[in-house]
Amino acid sequence: MKIAKLTIAILLSVALLLLAGCGGEKKQEQKPAEKPKAAQTLKVGMDAAYPPFGSQDVTSKEYVGFDVDVIKAIGAAEGFNVTIHNIPFDGLIPALQAGNIDVAINDITINEDRAKSVDFSKRYYIAGLGVVVKKDNNSIKTEKDLEGKRLGVSIGSTGEEAARKIPGAKLKVFNQLNEAFLELKNSGVDAVINDIPTNEYYVNTSGKNDVKTVELALTREDLGIAVKKGNKELLGKINSGLQKIKKNGEFTKLYQKWFGKEPSKELLAE
Repeated sequence: MKIAKLTIAILLSVALLLLAGCGGEKKQEQKPAEKPKAAQTLKVGMDAAYPPFGSQDVTSKEYVGFDVDVIKAIGAAEGFNVTIHNIPFDGLIPALQAGNIDVAINDITINEDRAKSVDFSKRYYIAGLGVVVKKDNNSIKTEKDLEGKRLGVSIGSTGEEAARKIPGAKLKVFNQLNEAFLELKNSGVDAVINDIPTNEYYVNTSGKNDVKTVELALTREDLGIAVKKGNKELLGKINSGLQKIKKNGEFTKLYQKWFGKEPSKELLAE
């Protein structure tokens, strides 16, 4: 009996040890799957009154234009969401400095004075004063070819200032630019001198069947995307995104959409 009791006691002890061992094993806790990080929102300021660069569609109320499409494409390339904020042109740099927006894109010319207040991206558009002629005009190709010609300009414009410096030019000054373009269509002038972006937009929309732009820039201005002074990290991403969309063809598609032509090789090379 004592042996039997001892055997039972030993068996119970082993069983208890086994149970204790099983109970002591800790189950590996599964960590919950990490949620993907939300894309950073890029607050973009522009004065939406400058077609074809930026304007507000009267029906949808959405902001549309070359600048809108370019900054959204850059955002997509760099993983940013983009929101557009309509701000008067003269308020864009103060808004950047105050941190109310992250980026300003609005037909902004890169110059030394502005570069003291903001940092600029690589250029995304080459602007300046250009020339529009009738579609069948192949005689005006250089600035010298404008000498002695009948030139249409809008009153008080930089186009008028430039035209007055051309030797022998016969100026026709109009109150509205569309009047100058109409006079060109009717052969009342040989050429119209005006800002290149507006010229290209007009030719791509209202005037595509009658007129064309000349590959000639009387003056030259580089347009850039502005960020707050010293924000090198964001500036680097803007330049990176711009380079990506130039290389993958997206930039060319947007340029063709708004200006009806391909960007220059010079612009794509950067």
